[in-house]
Amino acid sequence: MRRGMTRREMEITDQSRILEILDKSKIVHIGLVDGDEPYVIPMNYGYEMDDSGNLILYLHGAPKGRKIDVMRVNPKVSFAMECDVTQFGGEMACQHGTAYSSIMGRGEADIIEDVEEKKEKLSLLMKTQVGKEYAFDDRLISIVSVIRIRVSDYTAKCRVMPPNAKVI
Repeated sequence: MRRGMTRREMEITDQSRILEILDKSKIVHIGLVDGDEPYVIPMNYGYEMDDSGNLILYLHGAPKGRKIDVMRVNPKVSFAMECDVTQFGGEMACQHGTAYSSIMGRGEADIIEDVEEKKEKLSLLMKTQVGKEYAFDDRLISIVSVIRIRVSDYTAKCRVMPPNAKVI
């Protein structure tokens, strides 16, 4: 599900453009809540849209550590990713800015335990990251965790460079 945003003129609703951002972005910033403090982690990701058009993100990492511990206690996550980042400027300070495309949202994380599903989702992650699928053996699968984030809502945005701006 997607929800609206304040700057509607920058909102992207076209599904093909959203998929383009998901393909071009390579790092997703995952926001977690560890007790009473925020915890943000940059990570590589893979993604898919399920049969109902819902976005699902896949991450991988060590099977133990703060990230996994936090997600097991509180599976709620937020995320942000961006691509096509270009700084621009003008004659006055207020004419400076950054052009970009982004997706941000929230969802719920869980750890995939099934070995075959882990292999499938790691291959999907590699396809998103490098454009090629890989096969994974059971030994490698046993030393990595695969995290699934079922996205509950998200927005996509594009800030274009103003016509008279100069790339800096």
